[in-house]
Parts: sequence; C-alpha cells; structure tokens
Amino acid sequence: MKKALYAGTFDPITYGHIDVISRATKIFNTVLIGVSAGPKNTFFIQKDRIRIAQQALSDIANVEVLGFSSLLVDFAKKQGATTIIRGMRAVSDFDYELQLTLMNRKLAPDIETIFLMPSEQYIFISSSLVKEIASLGGDISHLVPDIVAQELRKKLGT
Repeated sequence: MKKALYAGTFDPITYGHIDVISRATKIFNTVLIGVSAGPKNTFFIQKDRIRIAQQALSDIANVEVLGFSSLLVDFAKKQGATTIIRGMRAVSDFDYELQLTLMNRKLAPDIETIFLMPSEQYIFISSSLVKEIASLGGDISHLVPDIVAQELRKKLGT
C-alpha cells in the first residue's frame, strides 16, 4: 500500500491545496495531510486548521488529516509514508523546495519527494493572499471552500 504525506500549515487550506491533494489521491492509496504546528504567527491555531481541512476534504475518501509538530521526515516515518508531496506553483517556489527536499533526503534517504502542480486556475492562489483579500473584505469564494470562507469571516468579525 502506497502512502504519501502532503504537509504544510494550511493556514487556511485553499482550492490550490485541494487540487494537489486530489491529484495525489490518483497516485497513492492513502494521502495523509500533515497540518504543521507551524510558526507561532499562524492566523488559525493548529486545532482549527485540522478541523477546517477535515471538513474541506470530507468528500475525498482516501485522505486523512493529522496534526504534527516534529520534523517532517520523522512524522512521515511514524505514519508509514514513503513519499512526501510538495505543491509547486511557480519557478519562484523551486529554490526553497529544492533546499527542503535535499535536506529531507539527507535526513531520511528512504523517503522520496515528488512535486505536483495545481491546475492553472489555482496556480496563483496562496493562503497569504486569501487572508489578505478576506481581511480587506474581498470575495474569496472562488479561492477556498465555503467552510474556509465562513471561518475566515468569523475570525475577522466580518
């Protein structure tokens, strides 16, 4: 059974993330979504990001959402994942992703990393932009699932 791990802060999860996850489910039997405890300056706390991701992904059968606060490769090993999935939107992502991949390979040579790109209609979406647009009262309905838009409005008091 092939199990992969797609990890990030998912602060919040977007249609770009969901597109990458959907692509991954066609390749792997199980796709774990690892919601990182992340930096202290996340908009949503980890528990809320996990809950929101679970709701946003509830219609995808072979996905499991889990939180973690360890090294990514240690979490992957603990969960039995043999592959790490990384989403890549643009060439500008490459340098950072290459550095992460090489370090992960050094720490855990038995875990492979693959890169998946979202569909063209989602390639420009980032969680940071979604939060900025929402905070300024913009329409984010085409960028995130309803649950995310609702949670952002609630958090922002709009």
